[in-house]
Amino acid sequence: MPTYDYKCKSCNDTFEHFQKMTDDPLKVCDKCGGSLVRLIGTGLTPVFKGKGFYETDYKNNKITESKAKKTNEPASKKSAAEKPAQKKSA
Repeated sequence: MPTYDYKCKSCNDTFEHFQKMTDDPLKVCDKCGGSLVRLIGTGLTPVFKGKGFYETDYKNNKITESKAKKTNEPASKKSAAEKPAQKKSA
């Protein structure tokens, strides 16, 4: 739910009000009983919650799935160059 800014025409008081987008705008000032105007251009700012956003949050799933398949291949499919060399005992 967005926060809207209102201004009273009588006392020039400005305040914010938290309400649903579908709610009707407020019409009467709580302080003086004058008429209110909802200010234009407010209430549309995004609110970011949580620890943050990461580059991998919006990546294409096909790319990440193909990378996951490559890392989960069984050892028998790996080439000889990728296998660690075994030491000979003397």
